[in-house]
Amino acid sequence: MRPVRFVALGDSLTEGVGDPVGDGWRGWAALLADGLAEDAGQVEFTNLAVSGAQTRDVRERQAPAALALRPDLVSVVVGVNDTLRRTFDVRAVAARLDAVCAAFTGQGATLLTACLPDPGAMLGLPGALARPLARRQQAVNAVVHALSDRYGAVHLHASQGAWLTDRALWSADRLHPGERGHRQFAVRFHALLTASGLATGAPPSPEPEFPAPTRAARLWWLATAGTGWVVRRCDDLLPQLLRLAADELRHRARGTGARLDLRASAAVTEALAALSAADPVPGPQRRRTGTNLTGVPGAACAAAVRSAARTTAITG
Repeated sequence: MRPVRFVALGDSLTEGVGDPVGDGWRGWAALLADGLAEDAGQVEFTNLAVSGAQTRDVRERQAPAALALRPDLVSVVVGVNDTLRRTFDVRAVAARLDAVCAAFTGQGATLLTACLPDPGAMLGLPGALARPLARRQQAVNAVVHALSDRYGAVHLHASQGAWLTDRALWSADRLHPGERGHRQFAVRFHALLTASGLATGAPPSPEPEFPAPTRAARLWWLATAGTGWVVRRCDDLLPQLLRLAADELRHRARGTGARLDLRASAAVTEALAALSAADPVPGPQRRRTGTNLTGVPGAACAAAVRSAARTTAITG
């Protein structure tokens, strides 16, 4: 019997940042891999995710390596880092993700996708700074929902819900899940795969294996690695984000804030229209989308997000 081949693509979330084991990271994908088959030895798991990766990195570097492995199951969870760059363009993000999804479904692989919360809200940024980032992440989520429906992915809706405010699930940086959070990702993905008949092993335990970091450890992380992250982003995103924030305040003072949403709507609509214009994957390769984290069927959730994207999405 051939082992189940599971390949994980993406950024630091999938690499496992926030869930340290030994000298490295484990993360939700590794936890999920152990429950894909009754015998964990019948699962071949490869994690190609790299911290800081953008959709361009997934398409140009990670996807070719993953395609050579001919996976049965491939997770594509990426996009947050795109929103944190001055070069952000939702149309380019959509085209890259569409190419990746098409390549893997063309090989017969099942896709795992997820929509994610916007970083500005997670970091607790002031409104004028947070709103531009929120529009960008909402735009990425709209694209991910559309592609999940288009390619029949097993989709996890993780952009909303009470779990986002549960500090016990998040690491010190408030951008990455801690061990409990990674386990929640794994548990919820496993439930969707089990319901689809794609996972036969025992579900991952939701309970942590290791004690939570102490307050001193969290503060030390923020003062060292966390500070380095902020400095790197300041060189790239901060100047543009400050301009976006100034634009936000100026429009709100004039009562013309709706123009930002209209500008956002045009970009998202154009990106999704470009996807709709392309030929979809042939019928035999399409799979019914799984039920997401909130219990809303994937297709219905995608339609709701596409509708919402007409009024909230990308700026800049």
